[in-house]
Amino acid sequence: MNTMTLWHISGWEFATLASAALLVGFSKTAVSGANTVSLAVFAAVLPARASTGVLLPLLIAGDVLAVLTYRRHAHWPTLWRLFPAVAVGVVAGTLFLVWAGDGVVRTSIGAILLLMAGVTVWRRRRAEAGEEPDAVTTRAGRIKARSYGVLGGFTTMVANAGGPVMSMYLLSAGFRKLGFLGTSAFFFLIVNVSKVPFSAGLGLIDGRSLLLDAALAVFVLPGALLGRWAVDRIDQRLFEQLVIAATVVGGVQLLLR
Repeated sequence: MNTMTLWHISGWEFATLASAALLVGFSKTAVSGANTVSLAVFAAVLPARASTGVLLPLLIAGDVLAVLTYRRHAHWPTLWRLFPAVAVGVVAGTLFLVWAGDGVVRTSIGAILLLMAGVTVWRRRRAEAGEEPDAVTTRAGRIKARSYGVLGGFTTMVANAGGPVMSMYLLSAGFRKLGFLGTSAFFFLIVNVSKVPFSAGLGLIDGRSLLLDAALAVFVLPGALLGRWAVDRIDQRLFEQLVIAATVVGGVQLLLR
């Protein structure tokens, strides 16, 4: 029995999943948050809860490629401030998944993503030019980091949708393009790997899901290479607009699906 038969998917559906896997790689090295489109595609082709378990190893593969590409640009003080709050969010997300149905999960995450996009646009219009990442050392910055950290941990656990939330935080903290990509690369590699035991415990990752991952992982690499080529050709303003647009599209897709 091959993988497509095991999952009861057609050739066209597998091609759609392969395209979404390619987008995972692209999002990790170019436009963070764009993988919310991949999330929507996987949930449309596969059962919604099962799709999160299939997508997680592909995200980790993309994270590894992103770390190899942008490892010199990570801002570790920001990461250390985020991790404790993210851990709280991951635990809360795990508890939420124990009882929440697919419809509740989709609606909740979609609404959160749209709210974060709106808040970020509002803050960016009022931010002073040249704001630096070390703004997280202020009291207001610490509160913001904890709030986004909890929300990011929650959304990444329940729907692998933490990318847009953290993108909104990093943009609001004034990160430039390479610092943004380097910091988010390490953040999601660590967070996504830490989610594996929780996802396996919930039955979202098993032998069947890993077989499908093995067939799709090959498409993540060309997506990452395409993203690395594209990122040098995207200016900072366009980069920020694409990140926010990807967040809005992902949020709307979750609400409408």
